[in-house]
Amino acid sequence: PVATGRVTAAAFWRALRRHPVLAWTSAATATAASGAAVVVPILLGRLVDLVVAGGTVRSLLLISGWILAAGLAAAALTGVSRWLVTEWGTRACADLREQVLDHALRMDAARLEAVGSGDVASRVTEDVEQVTDSVQLAAGVFTSLVTVVITFAGFATLDWRIAAAFLVVFPVYVLSLRRFVPRAARLYAAERQAAAVRTQSLLTTFTGARTVHAYGMQEPQGRRVDEASRGAVVARLRAVRGFLWFANMMNYAEAIGLTAVLLTGFLLVRGEVSTVGDVTAAALLFHRLFGPLGMLLISFNDVQSAGAALARLVGIAGLDVPAARVVDPAGSRAPAGVVATSVSHRYPDGPTVLHDVSIEVAPGESLAIVGESGAGKTTLAAILGGVFPATGGKVWLGDLPIDDLHPDELRRLVGVVTQEVHVFAGTLADDLRLAAPHADDAQLHAALALVGADTWVAALPDGLQTVVGDGEHHLTPSQAQQVALARIALLDPPIVVLDEATAEAGSAGARQLELASAALVRGRTAIVVA
Repeated sequence: PVATGRVTAAAFWRALRRHPVLAWTSAATATAASGAAVVVPILLGRLVDLVVAGGTVRSLLLISGWILAAGLAAAALTGVSRWLVTEWGTRACADLREQVLDHALRMDAARLEAVGSGDVASRVTEDVEQVTDSVQLAAGVFTSLVTVVITFAGFATLDWRIAAAFLVVFPVYVLSLRRFVPRAARLYAAERQAAAVRTQSLLTTFTGARTVHAYGMQEPQGRRVDEASRGAVVARLRAVRGFLWFANMMNYAEAIGLTAVLLTGFLLVRGEVSTVGDVTAAALLFHRLFGPLGMLLISFNDVQSAGAALARLVGIAGLDVPAARVVDPAGSRAPAGVVATSVSHRYPDGPTVLHDVSIEVAPGESLAIVGESGAGKTTLAAILGGVFPATGGKVWLGDLPIDDLHPDELRRLVGVVTQEVHVFAGTLADDLRLAAPHADDAQLHAALALVGADTWVAALPDGLQTVVGDGEHHLTPSQAQQVALARIALLDPPIVVLDEATAEAGSAGARQLELASAALVRGRTAIVVA
């Protein structure tokens, strides 16, 4: 899902409001910095009038001193303001990143599989980076916005007719923005989507590298990645071309505005209605607005891009996922039965794969689900294990309807081991403690011994502290499955679902894994797919 602009802005504003001290100090220093900077052109105008009138040296030095002091104060306050705004925005982005990752990890498994890992990965990496990189820009935008407001107040101290001449730039700005902003929103949303497709293509290529090599698919797979990358480049270039047109219009507006101010000032001075100093101050104030106004208007380019990324983040952060719940780790270990009545299931845009299945497994008993590939074994096991809900029928774990269980309670009640397990990067001890964060080494060794993994773990270079995972100590498919079974032993649920948990081991490790599985299910209710 992608959030709307209103929802996105509200979510980011809530993140900003979590840091009120930084908010108020940022606003105060930005206002003070802009005020000091606006004083400089006004004082320069007074200095010009003083020179024209033949003022004393003492008066000239006094105003020059004030100009120097105001310039130094503006520089110092601007630096502090930029730092505070950057700190404020970065902390808000960090909060949002954690919220997005939390929601992504607790997202419904069926939704996650339907979306694809590439889309989610691009949101929590590229999109987060896009928003975070824009924080520095946001600091400039915030300071520029305050500067524009204060500068308008400075114009009010001068001749109103000169200030009115400046307003001729606004029709150019308004017309440019009306054409650019809606189009840019579409262009940058398309760019972020193309980036997600590219990420998906890269991820599937890397994870399926062995298959690519086995079937000699390097060339066609390379073409797929190339097409996805070209799509991302083309989408980016479309957005850049739109921005270049907008930047040119900003240059035209500045030229028109400065010409109007100088021409009006010339006529007023010639008619002795205004002073050279006022015209000088007005021209310098307008010239000083080039930077802030340019930052505000041209930043629409980056704001649109960051906004598209932010909308994708808020789309995940706004998902209706169950809130985290503290579950008693010492909960009931009493065996619980599994009952399913008239269960049927169909995947989105697909045929029905389960038809009116009813089973009853008494507490402590085991049920084997056996059938040919495509018969629906894994689908049934996933429904009984609570991986995703059935489209029809009811499932009870013990005396509790599975739909009424909070995900944290569900995972405490039933443990699932699939054919494809993952070894996380880190020490073997940390990998095991994913299931039981507070388990000590003795408990880890006991779980490993239960599944027959204690011998090869003892032979590792650093035992439980050996670093495993991608690029580290390699675990065989059989060893990886034993680690997954040991995690279930540490979790100690009353119900376990083993979905072809020995299929990847090969003939050499199959017997060992069968013994490990038998030890794990002893005393538990078990659903075993074979």
